[in-house]
Amino acid sequence: MTGKTIVLGISGGIAAYKAATLCSRLVSWGAQVRVIMTDGAARFVTPLTLQTLSRHPVATDVFDERDPSVVQHIDWADAADLVIVAPATANVIGKMAAGIADDMLSTTLLATTAPIVVAPAMNVHMWEHPAVVDNVLKLASRGVRFVEPGTGQLACGYVGKGRLAEPEEIAEAAASLLAGPRLLAGLKIVVTAGGTVERIDPVRYVTNDSSGKMGFALAETAREYGAEVTLICARTDERPPGGVNVVRVESAADMFDEVTKRLGDADVIVKAAAVADYRPLVRHDTKMKKDGETLTVEFVRNPDILQAIGDWKAAHPDGKAPFTIGFAAETGDLEKYAMDKLKRKKCDLIVANDVSLPGAGFGTDTNIASVYAPEGLVESIPLSAKRWVAERIWQLAAERMKQA
Repeated sequence: MTGKTIVLGISGGIAAYKAATLCSRLVSWGAQVRVIMTDGAARFVTPLTLQTLSRHPVATDVFDERDPSVVQHIDWADAADLVIVAPATANVIGKMAAGIADDMLSTTLLATTAPIVVAPAMNVHMWEHPAVVDNVLKLASRGVRFVEPGTGQLACGYVGKGRLAEPEEIAEAAASLLAGPRLLAGLKIVVTAGGTVERIDPVRYVTNDSSGKMGFALAETAREYGAEVTLICARTDERPPGGVNVVRVESAADMFDEVTKRLGDADVIVKAAAVADYRPLVRHDTKMKKDGETLTVEFVRNPDILQAIGDWKAAHPDGKAPFTIGFAAETGDLEKYAMDKLKRKKCDLIVANDVSLPGAGFGTDTNIASVYAPEGLVESIPLSAKRWVAERIWQLAAERMKQA
């Protein structure tokens, strides 16, 4: 970060105290930090604290013009290599989405053309409110990067998602964004996510525990690395990330059709979805009624999407075939099953995880993964946020695509 100018916007939440640590970390890494505080932020942390840590005056009032030769909010907006808003309250996020500029921070945000990183912090119900969700998705679609809030004890007494990410995590996100050319710029990437649904009748179906979180993390980081991303998702627990082309499907057959029709155009395909191996032979058009003490449902095999991709690649050895990343969720003999799957289905990489391990199962915000290539284990990723697992997967894939 040496030589980089970062504008750090601090809004009025109890988590404002963490911004002091973030400022100190950015300065220690060589950045020139200019701090803007809202009136609310200044009620939690004094401007003098941030002035001392940043070694520069702190801006709080858009009308407090100290240098007559420049307009301060325009000068700072133009000078910024990156803008960070941490903590970002629901109010500031709403202003950003609506284009409101009524104080020093919101005016500077509207004037800058630099990349923006937003680290939200608020009550769990506020974070999940449809208005906030819509605003976040709107900003993400414009290219704003988010460092998602963590889950834990909140200042209001609730336990849930809404706690400001740790300063180290926000600083690392900023460093990654400023590091240089984006790894996946210009690539067309298809990511599958979620668990497919195989219907028995209009109200009953067979599915699995996949939440879609790993696939969403991969799609979001690919977008941030410069790729054009198509996210094909089945049943999921959360909203997909903004800024990607979302294609909704239900069954394995639906997902098979959407993936295979993109084989000739995609540069990379990531099969992170948990696809049902079987479907009911008969799908009833009306709700089945109880009849007898037992029920027997006959299942037939679904098309194998990853195998179809491998077969297509084998038929196109001229280099036009997509780089393929598969996933293997296992409960034992990880390497054996992962390597077998990789070879049979002609994957370039396969990401395996033992879903029986704490923190690595379905529905969690973390994962423990082992990445395999045709020559064997490439890297073991310890318990980490799925976001960081996704970033490491893309880094490994980018290195191999470059070599190829």
